[in-house]
Amino acid sequence: MIPQLNIADYAYPLTDERIAKYPLAERDASKLLRYQDGRVTEHIFRDIPDLLPADSIMVFNDTKVVPARLHFRRPTGAHIEIFCLEPAEPSEYNLVFECTSECIWKCVIGNAKRWKDDVLSHYNPENDPKLAELDLKAQLIDRDGQTGHVRLSWKGGAAFSSVLESCGSVPIPPYLNRDTEAMDLERYQTLYAHFRGSVAAPTAGLHFTEDVLDRIRKKGIDTETVCLHVGAGTFLPVKEGDVSRHTMHREPFIVTKAFLQDLLRGDRTVTAVGTTSVRTLESLYYIGVSILETGEARDVDQWAPYEREYACSTRQALEAIVGYLDAKGLDSLVAGTRIIIVPGFRFRIVDLLVTNFHQPESTLILLVSAFVGGDWRTIYDYALSNSFRFLSYGDSSLLYRAGEKR
Repeated sequence: MIPQLNIADYAYPLTDERIAKYPLAERDASKLLRYQDGRVTEHIFRDIPDLLPADSIMVFNDTKVVPARLHFRRPTGAHIEIFCLEPAEPSEYNLVFECTSECIWKCVIGNAKRWKDDVLSHYNPENDPKLAELDLKAQLIDRDGQTGHVRLSWKGGAAFSSVLESCGSVPIPPYLNRDTEAMDLERYQTLYAHFRGSVAAPTAGLHFTEDVLDRIRKKGIDTETVCLHVGAGTFLPVKEGDVSRHTMHREPFIVTKAFLQDLLRGDRTVTAVGTTSVRTLESLYYIGVSILETGEARDVDQWAPYEREYACSTRQALEAIVGYLDAKGLDSLVAGTRIIIVPGFRFRIVDLLVTNFHQPESTLILLVSAFVGGDWRTIYDYALSNSFRFLSYGDSSLLYRAGEKR
């Protein structure tokens, strides 16, 4: 049964001065709140290796943020901002970044009402000769409110990944209320970011340094990666009062067969770094169920976890995915998820969660509440009362899941 939840019950007073506008000078110097069974303790993030159980698995999302914000100018002089959300033609990320002349993206369009049917030129106020040579153009194909499909074309035969690096800027969150700065190119990216595709950083990973990662591995903790490309919709507040009316957008993810096989070895504690890693890991069960029932690895629907009871075990579901990949001769599972994790969700894989402090009335607060058995206010009241910094560049938490896994 789809849970009936009022999003107003997941509000808290977040004032502008509590939002971290910039990262700390050192990634691992942020504060770390540890929560277990109703008890809160305070630490520094660089101490996290000492707080993690040995002989466990820690899972990171190695997606890479792309400079997806582009600025154009109409012949009339009006400025139009285009925020690339997801590729449409070609629809695969690896293929679209290899395009050498044009591609089509689904975009959020700033100042959309000012853009009719004319072709826009990339805004180049400094007359940079490299940008002039690219001659990046944008043509509106269709529009639905503030979003639409945009054809981007350029000259010179450069790969689109290179075009973005030259013409785009990092899409830092709007609640920072500032322009992207040079340091954001480095700091709004995890050290282990690898596969291009996200329009927002998996911010829980921003705290990790090479020293912290090295000490985690030396403790005997396996570090594994998944890749979910983060869409802008993940971080949007829930605008409907009734959470059941909120729509989650599809996000693509990749999980290797080798990681799935490692996950099946023994009954080890699993720590997910970030809510995107949680959503990827917990989606695996429902894909395994799909394979067992239909023979196909279908995308995970938003409310699939709540619509009925599931008889198969987590091990059976994971083994089904491995068997499916073996039968298809594949090394990785490529799928998509719209899963929403809210109170009432049954966690099947994740035991611990590393995550930042999220916006009020967001799906991420709902996920945290589900993870800690509804006791999210204990965590946030402590953070508010003890000068923790909030949101993407803010402080971190290490949360223990309430109850038994199913």
